[in-house]
Order: sequence, then C-alpha cells, then structure tokens
Amino acid sequence: MIGTSDIRNGLCIEYNNDIYTVVEFLHVKPGKGNAFVRTKIKSLTTGKVLENTWPAGHKLNDVRVERRKHQYLYNDDMGYHFMDNESYEQVAIQEKLLDNPLLLKEGMDVDILFHAEKNVPLTLDMPQYMIVEVTYTEPGVKGDTATNSLKPATIETGAEIRVPLFINSGEKIKIDTRTASYVERAK
Repeated sequence: MIGTSDIRNGLCIEYNNDIYTVVEFLHVKPGKGNAFVRTKIKSLTTGKVLENTWPAGHKLNDVRVERRKHQYLYNDDMGYHFMDNESYEQVAIQEKLLDNPLLLKEGMDVDILFHAEKNVPLTLDMPQYMIVEVTYTEPGVKGDTATNSLKPATIETGAEIRVPLFINSGEKIKIDTRTASYVERAK
C-alpha cells in the first residue's frame, strides 16, 4: 500500500480490478478545503486513459513490476514475438498492448514491463528515438521550402509518417516513437 504522496509518473497501481500506470499527476492544495491528487492513469490491459482524483492520504495498492530487455523478432497471428536477451526465452505480446506496432524493426531492443508476481507482460517501451530509412515518398517540388508543409512518406518498417518536403526516398531520418513523427535528418 502506498499513499497519494508517493504517486509519480510510471508508477503501476491496482485499481478497479485492473492494472494502471500513472501517466500524469498533480498535487493540488486549494486555499479552501482539503488537498487532493489529480491523475491521468492508463490501463495496461485495455489501453484506456482515465482521469481520477484522490483525496490526500488515500491508500492505493501498488503493483511490483520488472523491466526486462528484449529483442523484437517477428509478428504473426499469435502476436508480436520478443526474445529475452539474457535467458533467450520468447514471449508473444498482443497488438493492443503496443502503442506503435508499425514502428517495430526486426532486431530492435525494447523494454518490456512484467508483473513481478504473475510474470505476465504488461506493456512495451520502445526507445524514444530511432533512425529509419525512407523507402518511398513523392519528390519535393523546387521552391516549396518556404512553408512548413509536410508530405506522407513510407519508412522501412512499413509505417507511414509525415515528413518535410525536402526529404527524399533513400534518406535516413530520426523519428520520435511516442508520436510517430519526424524529428530531423539522421547524421
């Protein structure tokens, strides 16, 4: 059991017979009335995000989780398959537990959060940035560089993202895996 003063981003709690992770929190002490904690929590089984408010001092059930390094292998009708880098055991994760499954690249290292007591995968954390090659995009028209307009581009994983007009096929770019958006050209 933990108190509301122990709430932090990334904390896993048990609430309404489900496991949630804290996405965002704010301790509020109004001038009149009791203090409370306003949170946004995300279900690790369904992916739904809820807004919840607890009074200060409220007790919550925390869930012990372990973060383990895995390597992405492949996907099929059973889900996405990953291999533990230390024990070489394989685990399959359903697509609904992944934020951006189209950004996974074979051989990519990821962190998987496991429920410590049940040894069940809860969620997957990809590296924040990754460098990929643009496999197809329409060529940019000369003179269109004055505006911040974007065009669709297909990357090597098969995902489609929006890139600036000056990016051409065959170039390597850096993308943000949380938002699946273009960051900069790779050096």
